[in-house]
Amino acid sequence: MQALAIMYHDVVERGDFESSGFPGAGAHVYKLCREDFERHLDALARATASVSTVYKLEGRPVLLTFDDGGVSFIHPIADLLERRGWRGHFFVTTDRIGTPGFLSEAQLRELHARGHIIGSHSRSHPTRMAALTRAEMDREWGESIARLSGVLGDRVKVASVPGGYFSREVGESAAAAGVDALFTSEPTARVAMLGGCRVLGRYVVQRGMSPEWSGGFAAGSRWYCWRQSALWKAKRVVKVLGGGQYLKMRQAILERKDQ
Repeated sequence: MQALAIMYHDVVERGDFESSGFPGAGAHVYKLCREDFERHLDALARATASVSTVYKLEGRPVLLTFDDGGVSFIHPIADLLERRGWRGHFFVTTDRIGTPGFLSEAQLRELHARGHIIGSHSRSHPTRMAALTRAEMDREWGESIARLSGVLGDRVKVASVPGGYFSREVGESAAAAGVDALFTSEPTARVAMLGGCRVLGRYVVQRGMSPEWSGGFAAGSRWYCWRQSALWKAKRVVKVLGGGQYLKMRQAILERKDQ
């Protein structure tokens, strides 16, 4: 089984990157301006006849996912998706619900009622999820799933791994919490099974990437998909070897660029 899942984060107006989602240069690199996002949606529409959800994995579907839980999930993201008849997967860091720049409980219920899929992005968004103890992982998934399920009045069974730090134990912990579909940051179309949970990779879109990247991912283009896969594998080696030092170095570089 295969699925072409694409990962976005926040979409902001007039370059106001602090208005939605996590603050700081590390988070801003994943945020798109509204005009750019609309061009990406146009490219997606040219590349695929339809956008599906994780509950309709027929053929080689295209899935749109959004991480963190920023207030832009409602406006403009959901509005723009619905104009095309599409629905998205919105992953929420539950400790941030109702805080500045993040969705409120009422907004989460609205998204759910509009037919979008709400999922967990952990409780606190750990910097390195895979470095936690199993007990800590279980709390991250379990408490987040319980909070979202209570807010929505419906059992939440979908999640995405924060920070891109996935491991088998992270997946097993999510499955034990009742997650039946877990999205990672690995750029792959392959859908794997782990403890009764489907594990799906995603192709990530960052600020500055042209709309052709979104279109290429949706079309399953070897050039775009394989290129990002090769870069991701190289970066994974650096992450493993660098550990916490890698994150500090990355943050320092991004902060200089943002100045």
